[in-house]
Amino acid sequence: MSTREISVAGMTCDHCVRAVTAEVAKIAGVERVDVNLSTGSVTVVSVEPIDLAALAAAVDEAGYEVVQ
Repeated sequence: MSTREISVAGMTCDHCVRAVTAEVAKIAGVERVDVNLSTGSVTVVSVEPIDLAALAAAVDEAGYEVVQ
C-alpha cells in the first residue's frame, strides 16, 4: 500500500469534499480517499504510488486545484 497527501485549494463545503473524493476514487488502484476540509488536505491510499499528474487531473476534473 502507498499513501500520498496533497493540498487542494478552493474547497469550502461538503459538496466540495464529495466531488474531490469521487473523482480521485476513479483513479485505478485507489483504495481510500480522505479529505480534510479544514486543512484542504487530501490523503490517498492506493495499491501502488499514484502519479501527482493523475491526482491533479482528477482534482481539476472536480473543479479544484492541487497546490504545491
